[in-house]
Amino acid sequence: MKPLGGPVRELTSLDRLAYEQHLLALGPEDRRLRFGTPPADSVVRAYVERIDFERDALFGVFSDDLTLAGAAHLARGEDHAELGVSVLPEYRGRGFGGALLERAMLRSRNWRLPKLFMHCLRENAPMMRLASNLGMHVATEAGEADAWLELAKPDANSYFGEVFAQRVALFDFALKTLRLQMQP
Repeated sequence: MKPLGGPVRELTSLDRLAYEQHLLALGPEDRRLRFGTPPADSVVRAYVERIDFERDALFGVFSDDLTLAGAAHLARGEDHAELGVSVLPEYRGRGFGGALLERAMLRSRNWRLPKLFMHCLRENAPMMRLASNLGMHVATEAGEADAWLELAKPDANSYFGEVFAQRVALFDFALKTLRLQMQP
Protein backbone atom coordinates (compact mmCIF):
# COMPACT_ATOMS: atom_id res chain seq x y z
CA MET A 1 0.00 0.00 0.00
CA LYS A 2 1.28 3.47 -0.90
CA PRO A 3 1.61 6.07 1.85
CA LEU A 4 -1.18 8.61 2.01
CA GLY A 5 -0.60 12.12 0.73
CA GLY A 6 2.09 12.91 -1.73
CA PRO A 7 4.71 15.45 -2.59
CA VAL A 8 2.98 18.76 -3.31
CA ARG A 9 4.73 20.86 -5.93
CA GLU A 10 4.14 24.54 -6.43
CA LEU A 11 3.03 25.01 -10.01
CA THR A 12 4.08 27.82 -12.32
CA SER A 13 2.47 29.47 -15.32
CA LEU A 14 4.08 26.66 -17.38
CA ASP A 15 1.66 24.28 -15.63
CA ARG A 16 -1.42 26.30 -16.55
CA LEU A 17 -2.49 23.78 -19.22
CA ALA A 18 -2.14 20.85 -16.78
CA TYR A 19 -4.35 22.68 -14.28
CA GLU A 20 -6.91 23.47 -16.99
CA GLN A 21 -6.97 19.81 -18.05
CA HIS A 22 -7.32 18.76 -14.42
CA LEU A 23 -10.37 20.97 -13.90
CA LEU A 24 -11.91 19.99 -17.24
CA ALA A 25 -11.57 16.32 -16.25
CA LEU A 26 -13.93 16.92 -13.32
CA GLY A 27 -17.51 15.86 -14.01
CA PRO A 28 -20.45 18.28 -13.64
CA GLU A 29 -21.13 17.31 -10.01
CA ASP A 30 -17.49 17.66 -9.02
CA ARG A 31 -17.28 21.03 -10.77
CA ARG A 32 -20.41 22.13 -8.91
CA LEU A 33 -18.85 21.11 -5.60
CA ARG A 34 -15.56 22.85 -6.47
CA PHE A 35 -17.02 26.11 -7.83
CA GLY A 36 -20.52 26.21 -6.32
CA THR A 37 -22.03 25.83 -9.79
CA PRO A 38 -21.13 23.49 -12.68
CA PRO A 39 -19.24 25.92 -14.94
CA ALA A 40 -19.01 25.30 -18.67
CA ASP A 41 -15.63 24.43 -20.18
CA SER A 42 -15.22 28.00 -21.45
CA VAL A 43 -15.74 29.38 -17.93
CA VAL A 44 -13.15 26.96 -16.53
CA ARG A 45 -10.66 27.99 -19.22
CA ALA A 46 -11.24 31.69 -18.48
CA TYR A 47 -10.81 31.06 -14.73
CA VAL A 48 -7.47 29.31 -15.29
CA GLU A 49 -6.30 32.02 -17.68
CA ARG A 50 -6.97 34.72 -15.04
CA ILE A 51 -4.78 33.12 -12.37
CA ASP A 52 -2.09 35.61 -11.40
CA PHE A 53 1.02 33.58 -10.57
CA GLU A 54 2.72 36.69 -9.16
CA ARG A 55 0.03 37.16 -6.51
CA ASP A 56 -1.50 33.73 -5.99
CA ALA A 57 -0.11 30.21 -5.63
CA LEU A 58 -1.12 26.99 -7.32
CA PHE A 59 -0.11 23.60 -5.94
CA GLY A 60 -0.39 20.13 -7.39
CA VAL A 61 0.08 16.45 -6.67
CA PHE A 62 1.06 14.35 -9.67
CA SER A 63 0.28 10.68 -10.21
CA ASP A 64 2.88 8.17 -11.39
CA ASP A 65 1.89 8.89 -15.03
CA LEU A 66 2.24 12.68 -14.40
CA THR A 67 -1.49 13.34 -14.38
CA LEU A 68 -2.28 16.32 -12.17
CA ALA A 69 -4.28 14.24 -9.70
CA GLY A 70 -5.01 17.00 -7.20
CA ALA A 71 -4.65 20.76 -7.23
CA ALA A 72 -5.16 23.74 -4.95
CA HIS A 73 -5.49 27.38 -5.96
CA LEU A 74 -4.52 29.74 -3.14
CA ALA A 75 -5.69 33.29 -3.79
CA ARG A 76 -4.02 35.99 -1.71
CA GLY A 77 -6.22 38.71 -0.25
CA GLU A 78 -5.40 41.67 1.98
CA ASP A 79 -5.94 39.89 5.31
CA HIS A 80 -6.50 36.26 4.34
CA ALA A 81 -5.86 33.64 1.70
CA GLU A 82 -8.72 31.74 0.06
CA LEU A 83 -8.29 28.15 -1.01
CA GLY A 84 -10.00 25.99 -3.63
CA VAL A 85 -9.09 22.28 -3.78
CA SER A 86 -9.94 19.55 -6.28
CA VAL A 87 -8.89 15.92 -6.59
CA LEU A 88 -9.80 13.75 -9.56
CA PRO A 89 -12.23 10.96 -8.55
CA GLU A 90 -9.83 8.09 -9.26
CA TYR A 91 -7.24 9.59 -6.86
CA ARG A 92 -9.49 10.31 -3.89
CA GLY A 93 -8.94 8.67 -0.55
CA ARG A 94 -5.14 8.84 -0.83
CA GLY A 95 -4.60 11.94 1.30
CA PHE A 96 -3.93 14.31 -1.61
CA GLY A 97 -6.52 16.84 -0.43
CA GLY A 98 -4.99 16.97 3.04
CA ALA A 99 -1.48 17.33 1.66
CA LEU A 100 -2.62 20.20 -0.58
CA LEU A 101 -4.38 21.93 2.30
CA GLU A 102 -1.34 21.59 4.55
CA ARG A 103 0.92 23.08 1.86
CA ALA A 104 -1.53 25.96 1.36
CA MET A 105 -1.59 26.56 5.12
CA LEU A 106 2.20 26.79 5.13
CA ARG A 107 2.28 29.24 2.21
CA SER A 108 -0.44 31.41 3.73
CA ARG A 109 1.52 31.55 6.96
CA ASN A 110 4.72 32.49 5.10
CA TRP A 111 2.80 35.23 3.30
CA ARG A 112 2.25 36.63 6.81
CA LEU A 113 -1.51 36.40 6.46
CA PRO A 114 -3.44 35.87 9.69
CA LYS A 115 -6.17 33.61 8.23
CA LEU A 116 -6.79 30.88 5.67
CA PHE A 117 -10.35 30.69 4.32
CA MET A 118 -12.33 28.13 2.32
CA HIS A 119 -15.87 28.41 1.01
CA CYS A 120 -17.81 25.39 -0.18
CA LEU A 121 -21.26 23.94 -0.45
CA ARG A 122 -22.52 22.42 2.78
CA GLU A 123 -23.08 19.09 1.03
CA ASN A 124 -19.39 18.86 0.13
CA ALA A 125 -18.77 16.44 2.98
CA PRO A 126 -15.18 15.53 2.01
CA MET A 127 -14.07 19.19 2.07
CA MET A 128 -15.90 19.90 5.31
CA ARG A 129 -14.36 16.79 6.92
CA LEU A 130 -10.91 17.73 5.63
CA ALA A 131 -11.22 21.27 6.98
CA SER A 132 -12.36 20.01 10.39
CA ASN A 133 -9.61 17.37 10.56
CA LEU A 134 -6.96 20.04 9.96
CA GLY A 135 -8.31 22.30 12.72
CA MET A 136 -10.31 24.76 10.66
CA HIS A 137 -13.43 26.31 12.18
CA VAL A 138 -16.44 25.45 10.01
CA ALA A 139 -19.68 27.45 9.98
CA THR A 140 -22.66 26.46 7.83
CA GLU A 141 -25.64 28.52 6.75
CA ALA A 142 -28.21 28.28 3.97
CA GLY A 143 -26.56 25.39 2.14
CA GLU A 144 -23.07 26.88 2.19
CA ALA A 145 -20.10 26.45 4.48
CA ASP A 146 -17.18 28.66 5.40
CA ALA A 147 -14.04 27.33 7.03
CA TRP A 148 -11.22 29.41 8.41
CA LEU A 149 -8.02 28.90 10.30
CA GLU A 150 -6.06 31.38 12.38
CA LEU A 151 -2.41 31.13 11.29
CA ALA A 152 0.73 31.52 13.38
CA LYS A 153 3.36 34.00 12.32
CA PRO A 154 6.05 32.57 10.05
CA ASP A 155 9.35 31.45 11.48
CA ALA A 156 12.51 29.68 10.32
CA ASN A 157 10.74 26.31 10.48
CA SER A 158 7.86 27.43 8.29
CA TYR A 159 10.17 28.96 5.69
CA PHE A 160 12.46 25.94 5.64
CA GLY A 161 9.45 23.60 5.59
CA GLU A 162 8.17 25.19 2.42
CA VAL A 163 11.56 25.07 0.69
CA PHE A 164 12.04 21.44 1.71
CA ALA A 165 8.54 20.45 0.54
CA GLN A 166 9.18 22.02 -2.87
CA ARG A 167 12.54 20.27 -3.27
CA VAL A 168 11.02 16.88 -2.39
CA ALA A 169 8.16 17.47 -4.86
CA LEU A 170 10.54 18.52 -7.65
CA PHE A 171 12.67 15.41 -7.04
CA ASP A 172 9.56 13.22 -7.07
CA PHE A 173 8.39 14.80 -10.34
CA ALA A 174 11.84 14.29 -11.91
CA LEU A 175 11.89 10.62 -10.91
CA LYS A 176 8.40 10.04 -12.32
CA THR A 177 9.39 11.78 -15.55
CA LEU A 178 12.56 9.70 -15.87
CA ARG A 179 10.68 6.47 -15.21
CA LEU A 180 8.12 7.32 -17.90
CA GLN A 181 10.88 8.14 -20.40
CA MET A 182 12.56 4.80 -19.72
CA GLN A 183 9.41 2.76 -20.41
CA PRO A 184 9.36 0.99 -23.77
